[in-house]
Amino acid sequence: MIQLSGIHKVYRTSSDTQVTALVDVDLQIQAGEFIAVVGASGSGKSTLMNIMGLLDQPTRGSYLFDDQEVSRLSIDALASIRNQRIGFVFQAFHLLPRTSALENVELPLVYSNRSDLREPARRALAAVGLADRLNHFPGELSGGQQQRVAIARALVNEPDVIFADEPTGNLDSRAGLEIIAIFQELNRQQKTIVLVTHDEELARHARRIIRLSDGQIVEDSPVTAPRDASRSLASQPAPEAPPEVTG
Repeated sequence: MIQLSGIHKVYRTSSDTQVTALVDVDLQIQAGEFIAVVGASGSGKSTLMNIMGLLDQPTRGSYLFDDQEVSRLSIDALASIRNQRIGFVFQAFHLLPRTSALENVELPLVYSNRSDLREPARRALAAVGLADRLNHFPGELSGGQQQRVAIARALVNEPDVIFADEPTGNLDSRAGLEIIAIFQELNRQQKTIVLVTHDEELARHARRIIRLSDGQIVEDSPVTAPRDASRSLASQPAPEAPPEVTG
């Protein structure tokens, strides 16, 4: 699905100096993989994800998405691929605060000119366990629930690949495991997942780890026994119910 060859990325700063973010990266990702891209801050993880997700372009190198060289595509063609074939989940949930969960999930459908918005959005929210939170606003949801809404929004157009950039960074450990469990279930349904994280423990839930350092891939190895997030959740004590409010 994804083939990068000699990808190099250089940014110019406001002082007109150059910062090299990626150095001659070669990478292939097959459909149906679950990959974790790991590395310290500044290693090039997010830059790599942005290029693979067609949010940025390399300074040089070749990028084939499903055997199509994306550097030759127009801005409109790239936007169409992002909308219809790629889903994004970020550390910040990027939900519209005055818009319900259902309406937030409907947004990508609006840009894809779909006539039926409500039913696909309902299905996507049900898939992440929020069928009973359709009309709640982001401020009425926990952090984990807000990230589920963001995942549902990424899923609603039934993309081929989902890029998740530090998706558990704003969550506690239990809510983070719940999000990873959703990604693992999506991967079992043959969705391609690319998880960007600095968390080594989190990366062990993927099936393959790509390690970056100073803009270069220094490790590309399979995970022999990926951790099962659902099993880890089952072994934890159940969260305490909030106290009842009495009059």
